[in-house]
Amino acid sequence: LKGQHLARECPPLGRGAPSASVEDQMADELELGLEEALEGLEEAGLEEEAPAEEEAPAPEEEEDDDDDDVHVEEHLRDSVEGSLRLKRMLSRDTQGPDAKKRKTANGDAAQPIHQAKMKALLVKWGGMTDAVMKHVLEECSLDELNHLINTNYMPNKFDQRKTPGELTRQHLLQLKERELGGGSRIDVVSAFKLRWKLALDAEKVLRALTHKDLRYVINTYDGSQTLEDVVNEASVSVDEDDNTLSAVPTGPGPMVMGRFNRLELIDPLADAAVFGDANLTFCMNLATHRKGFGHVGRVIATTFEEVETLRERYKEIDTSIAFLEEHHAEVYHGVDCTRIALDPRFDGMESRLGAVYYNFPHSGAVQGFFDSHPMVNWRHENLMRLFFRALRHFVKPGGIVKVSSNAGAVGVRYSYIVGSAIENEFLHTETMPFLEWHLHRYGRSYGDKRDVYKRPDAKNNQSYNAQNANSDMVYCFCYSPTGNTLPKQSIRMPPSMQTLSQCKDGPFKNMGPGPARENMAKQLHARFLTEVSGTHVG
Repeated sequence: LKGQHLARECPPLGRGAPSASVEDQMADELELGLEEALEGLEEAGLEEEAPAEEEAPAPEEEEDDDDDDVHVEEHLRDSVEGSLRLKRMLSRDTQGPDAKKRKTANGDAAQPIHQAKMKALLVKWGGMTDAVMKHVLEECSLDELNHLINTNYMPNKFDQRKTPGELTRQHLLQLKERELGGGSRIDVVSAFKLRWKLALDAEKVLRALTHKDLRYVINTYDGSQTLEDVVNEASVSVDEDDNTLSAVPTGPGPMVMGRFNRLELIDPLADAAVFGDANLTFCMNLATHRKGFGHVGRVIATTFEEVETLRERYKEIDTSIAFLEEHHAEVYHGVDCTRIALDPRFDGMESRLGAVYYNFPHSGAVQGFFDSHPMVNWRHENLMRLFFRALRHFVKPGGIVKVSSNAGAVGVRYSYIVGSAIENEFLHTETMPFLEWHLHRYGRSYGDKRDVYKRPDAKNNQSYNAQNANSDMVYCFCYSPTGNTLPKQSIRMPPSMQTLSQCKDGPFKNMGPGPARENMAKQLHARFLTEVSGTHVG
């Protein structure tokens, strides 16, 4: 019935080759008809209910819950569910119709109102044949589609650097990023103000507090009391704990708490894990730092690549491993930080990590595409979403997580880091400049084949110059679980095989239809499936 409703509202296109004016008139009529169809669907309340034929049958739900040959303990299933679901989505694309994957990935996309609004925008923008634009709009929520329609947003078709699909995706990301406070420096007070949406007067009060009082307010305030009452409680509170956190109680609060983050004064008893440290120089830095402070907690150093690959890229890697083992660190190779619940080396580490570090995360470059392109950017966003979901079961309450990245990065954007952390109950406590961090002096690397001829230089850190160092930031978080059951981890949908084969950007730009294009699409799809399975490519 809904399909008949749309057919009645939308005027049929005439046959033959119309003139330019007639074609424009037809496009206007089609757009008007789609708008009227949207209004009819909304009035009938159809956007609130899915048609009976599109409801997921019981057997498919059982298939969604199936983990294939992967065995994981029940209490850890949530930490890898998103990763396994992403792998299934890509695997099904080679086995079944694309519609099944679309329905599984985005619930809104299955609704007639979503499809109608998406088509209305494609007609308005003249993008009915733009596969990338279709992919971007399919991933939009109903709220995002409504925003694009109500604000009359129009991507620039004549942009020399980015396609309309890229511009639309960038526009939607910037809308979300306005709520996160920006990717540059945010001190502890600004982060607290942003979290609770406090007024400017409240910020002035917080900046005037001593270290003891400010820490009390930040740790105690939950919105059930007025900020003034909590500040008054802080002034008469007595800190009976004799530990590092109670040091310099009368010092200026914002400055002292900022120094804690910069000097890396972490829990001396808890283990600390480092993910994705290709040449292990940061791990060596951290191990030396912890030994100097007399910490008894372990340093767990991990690399994504296997040791054979590391030996090809870093001749000093065996010496680095020996150094770490002398400092009682454990070195694990071939670790996917989004699937640590499946790694037997992490058995028994639930709620054991007091500090976690991931410096400059990246899912790997795809030749021909910029990192921001929708065909490849989903990998970077999912990396952060799945990383923080995996950490929930291994970081102890109150544990810290620090992720370094460039404020202007277009691959792993700062909003992916902060947004993914917040939705997994990691509170954003501060964003500090990377160069102000006590642990910033280490030999950064590219983490791929380029390291064979671009050698790391740990002495002056000049080996990596792909980004402006002054824009490098450290995003700091604290794990604060509420005890509530979180919904399934949302993931960004990968492009289908059909979308890849119809793409006109990147390596497909100068390719005509034919076997070469299809083969390129299959190669990219195979690479994506390999990556989500936990194997590094590049």
